[in-house]
Amino acid sequence: MANAHLTTYLNDHLAGANALLELLEHVESWYPGTDVGRFAKVLHDEVNEDRQTLEAVMRLVNAPVSNTRQKVGWLGSKAADLKLKLDDSTGGTFRLLEAMEAASIGIEGKRLMWVALGNLAKEDIRIAGTDFDMLDRRAADQRQRVETVRVQAVMRAFDPALS
Repeated sequence: MANAHLTTYLNDHLAGANALLELLEHVESWYPGTDVGRFAKVLHDEVNEDRQTLEAVMRLVNAPVSNTRQKVGWLGSKAADLKLKLDDSTGGTFRLLEAMEAASIGIEGKRLMWVALGNLAKEDIRIAGTDFDMLDRRAADQRQRVETVRVQAVMRAFDPALS
C-alpha cells in the first residue's frame, strides 16, 4: 500500500482528470463540427492518455482507487456543469469561457502533479522510469492551447457590440 497522503493526492488528481474529461465531452457536444469541438476532442484524447499514465503510476506505488473520492469528484463535476448552464443557458461563448478557465486550472494542477511526482521519482525507484519532464511539457502545451481558445471566448463573450 502506498503512503496514505500519496494515495489521497493521486486519487484527487484522478477525480480531477475524470471531471476534466467530462467537461471536454460537454464542450465537444456544444460545438459539434467546429474548430472548438474538434479542439475539445483532441484535448480529451490527450487528457485521457494522461489519466491512463496517472493510473499506471498509481499501480506502481500500490495506491488503490478510492471509490469515495471518485464519486465526490463526479458530484463536483455535475455541480460545475449545472453552474455553467445557469451562467449561460444559451450555450454561448460565456459558457465556453468558463469551461476553458476550469480546464486551464485543471491542466495546471495536473502539470504541478507531474512536477511533484518528478521530484518524488528521484527518491522512489517505483516511478523513476516515468518521463515526468515530458508530461510537464505536454501539460504546459495543453494549457497554452486552452488559453488560445479562452482568449477568443473572452473577446466574443465580452464584446461591447453584443451588449
